[in-house]
Amino acid sequence: MQIDWLTVTAQIINFLVLVWLLQRFLYRPITDAMRRRETRIEERLAEATAARAAAEETARQLDRERQEIDADREDILARARAEADDLRRRLEAELREEMDDRRKTWQDHLAEEQDEIVAALRRQAAHQLLKITERVLADYADSDVAERVTATFIDRLRALDPEVRQRLAEAARRQDATAVVETAAGIDTAARRQVTRAIHDSLDTDIEVAYREDAAMVLGLRLTIGDQTLEWSAVRYLGRLETALGEMLDASRHAVATATSGKPAAATAARRGPS
Repeated sequence: MQIDWLTVTAQIINFLVLVWLLQRFLYRPITDAMRRRETRIEERLAEATAARAAAEETARQLDRERQEIDADREDILARARAEADDLRRRLEAELREEMDDRRKTWQDHLAEEQDEIVAALRRQAAHQLLKITERVLADYADSDVAERVTATFIDRLRALDPEVRQRLAEAARRQDATAVVETAAGIDTAARRQVTRAIHDSLDTDIEVAYREDAAMVLGLRLTIGDQTLEWSAVRYLGRLETALGEMLDASRHAVATATSGKPAAATAARRGPS
């Protein structure tokens, strides 16, 4: 069999041309498309990986923020509890202060009422004492009460303690010294002459004597020379009576306070009943 080399050569050339054409127009575009597709897939995978990493980072950030929020919430709650405790203590202090103020106001009001009671008792006692004194003096003499008061004062002036008499005499010898005699009611001229003479004789002086009226004395007579004072009047006895009444009221108030403070304990014991 004879080989036609021309035909073989032509077929080989045709095959090579076919291979070239396939490589040029088929395999290369397919491989390029596959390569581009692989590139796109790799890019998408990279993007997905980056997105996953970003999502994980976002999740971690959100977790950190949640932890910070929890910590802030605990801190806020702690501050709120502390502020509530401070407010409670402040309100309790204000309430105690208000109660102390009210108690002091009540005590002041009670003291004022006590003073008013003492003043009322003093007025009543003074009125009764004046009546009794006037009755007693009327029983002892036919003269009026003013004359009896004047006579009693003269007797007391003549019977002065030497030390007291010396102080009054020294005050009378001072320059521009004046003796002031005060009575609850005016005394007549004769009684004034008697008192003036008694002052001059007792103090060995001719000091000028002025007479004044002082209704607050209730009953009696007061001699004032400079800073020295000699008094015989019902006011002194009323002062003693006021002191006694004050002591009685203090004792009564103490008894009431003791009884009041004992009431809660008694009430508690009553509520508890027998043990």
